[in-house]
Amino acid sequence: MERWETRAEEMVLSQILSRGVSDPGVIDAMMRVPRHLFVPVLLRDRAYEDTPLPIGFGQTISQPFMVALMSGLLKIKPGMKVLEVGTGSGYQAAVLCCMGAEVHSIERIGSLAASSSKILRHLGFKGKIYHGDGNAGIPSEAPFDRILVTAASDSVPVALFEQTKDICRIVIPIRSGGGLDRLLTVLVKGKTYTEEWGEYCRFVPLLDSVSE
Repeated sequence: MERWETRAEEMVLSQILSRGVSDPGVIDAMMRVPRHLFVPVLLRDRAYEDTPLPIGFGQTISQPFMVALMSGLLKIKPGMKVLEVGTGSGYQAAVLCCMGAEVHSIERIGSLAASSSKILRHLGFKGKIYHGDGNAGIPSEAPFDRILVTAASDSVPVALFEQTKDICRIVIPIRSGGGLDRLLTVLVKGKTYTEEWGEYCRFVPLLDSVSE
């Protein structure tokens, strides 16, 4: 295989910078995180392609551009405490860790929670992975500076609003009909909420079931 660093650089140049994502922290993280380690071995030669890929259990690792876009929408500053709902492969969590965030990520499928936690530790990232219902968030670690949901919902789960700091950004895909979702950024300032709508996209649904 071609050196992964070369493929990561090509991915960033052709798929991310070319589409307008220019946040230096995002670009640096996407260059530095070895995406191929987060996909099944048989798909590793496709890890840096412009597409989501299956990771088992009906779940996917998101398209690189979508990871970069959502990471940029969060407007991360080093040291911020971030809740991620839907760990999946762990790649998004690794990118956020690489950006300097204190990441707490919750995954409903136990096997994915375990495998993603193992990869993060192997790479030296200190993000914490929890097994549970993402709709409930992680009350024991609240409040959070930022909340990222990587599965589509009809609305922002109420419990997540209860776990924000007075100033917070929530990024979540919202079902918009016709099989499409649309990114929503909620700006929280005290009890005031402002919505900003973004790109159309497709994500797996946010479920409340928990499995091993």
